[in-house]
Amino acid sequence: MTAIARFETFPGLSALHDQVNRIFSQTVRNQDYGSALTAWAPSVDIYETPNELVVKADLPEVEEKDIDVRVENNLLTIRGERKFDKSVAEDNYLRVERAYGAFSRSFSLPNTVNAESIRAEYQNGALTISLPKREESKPRQVKVNVTAAENGK
Repeated sequence: MTAIARFETFPGLSALHDQVNRIFSQTVRNQDYGSALTAWAPSVDIYETPNELVVKADLPEVEEKDIDVRVENNLLTIRGERKFDKSVAEDNYLRVERAYGAFSRSFSLPNTVNAESIRAEYQNGALTISLPKREESKPRQVKVNVTAAENGK
């Protein structure tokens, strides 16, 4: 019985391929930890009601003192920082996927927002910013009186 031998076009190529994959995966694994300590952008929902615009931002494990909310020239800016927990030694981490560090998100506001009455509340890791509309921009309902027309006139 004859044995079937595998033919390799370039001998040693599969071994080289395995080595490159191993080096690449080690490099990516080492960069994962470092990249988690770079800038991140929190997720935001924005919706409108008849009386206001509402911005909700997810800021888990960010302390209230580390959050800055500003409105300048119709631009809402949310800044802050989520700090990396130093109580656990770096060598003890097996995986770090959550991002840490400073963040900044900015949103253009319409002229209908009353900047003097903006409110912000931070609770359970969620920041809610209420941006009331100016009175003149709120929808109004006007009562229309309908009178029956006389026949022939």
